[in-house]
Amino acid sequence: MQVVGYESGEGLYVASGGAVEFVEADAGTELAYGLDDRRCAGTVHDGEHVACDAPEAPYCDAHGSVWVCARCTGTCLKDEMDCHEEHALYLAAFAPDVLKVGVTRLWRLETRLREQGADRAAHVRTFPDGRVARRVEAELAEGDDLVDRVRVPTKLAGFGRAVDESAWEALLDRFDPIERFDFDYGLDLDERPVAETMAAGTVRGWKGRVLVLDRGGSTYAVDARELVGRELADEVPDRELQSSLGAFGE
Repeated sequence: MQVVGYESGEGLYVASGGAVEFVEADAGTELAYGLDDRRCAGTVHDGEHVACDAPEAPYCDAHGSVWVCARCTGTCLKDEMDCHEEHALYLAAFAPDVLKVGVTRLWRLETRLREQGADRAAHVRTFPDGRVARRVEAELAEGDDLVDRVRVPTKLAGFGRAVDESAWEALLDRFDPIERFDFDYGLDLDERPVAETMAAGTVRGWKGRVLVLDRGGSTYAVDARELVGRELADEVPDRELQSSLGAFGE
C-alpha cells in the first residue's frame, strides 16, 4: 500500500495492487499508519495505479513532470501557446513577513491561494491571457520586496504567528486591489508545530499542502508531498518524537 498523491485539505490517495483509494484526512480524522520505504509513486492512468520500482522519490525521471507554465516569464515555452483565458495577478502574505507575487487562471484564484496556504491575499490585476500576466509577475519579482516562490520550510516558520500587517498594507498601498482575502485554516495554533514525516495522529487540519497532526500531546506539521511514494504499514512504530515544547527556541 503506497501513497501516490494527496488533495490539500482533504486526504491522501493510496494505491494497492493497481487499485486507488482515497483516504480522508479532514479535521478530526484519526490516521494510524506507519511509514516504510519510499520509492517512485508511479502514475495513475484511467483510474488505475501503475507502480514503479525506481528508487527516486516522489517520482523518477520517467514519471516526474514539471508544469512548464510554472517556469514561464512571459515567453511561452510550449510549442503553441494555450493560455488564452483570463489570468489573475495576485499578492499573498505568509506569516510573519514573506510577500509573494503570483499568477493563476482567474477562475482558480481562491483555490490556488488556499493550496499555497496563504494567510492574506489580494487580487490586483486581471489580464486577458497568461503570457501578459507572467511578464508582469516576473517584473515585480525582480524587486527586493516580493518573491515568486515560497518553500514549505519558510511557510512552516510562520505557523502560529501573525502577518506583519504594516508591511502587508504598505504593499497594497502600491496597488488598487480588486478583491482581498483573509484566510483562516482553523488550526488554532499557539505555537509552531514540529516538522515531521508521519501518518499517525489526529488531524487538526491543513494549511496548503501541510497536514497538521496532534499526537502524544504535541502537534506536528507534515509536508504531504514528503508522504508521496511512501509505503504504508498497518502498525504505527512506537518511536520517540520530538516534543513541540520549546520548538521555538533559538
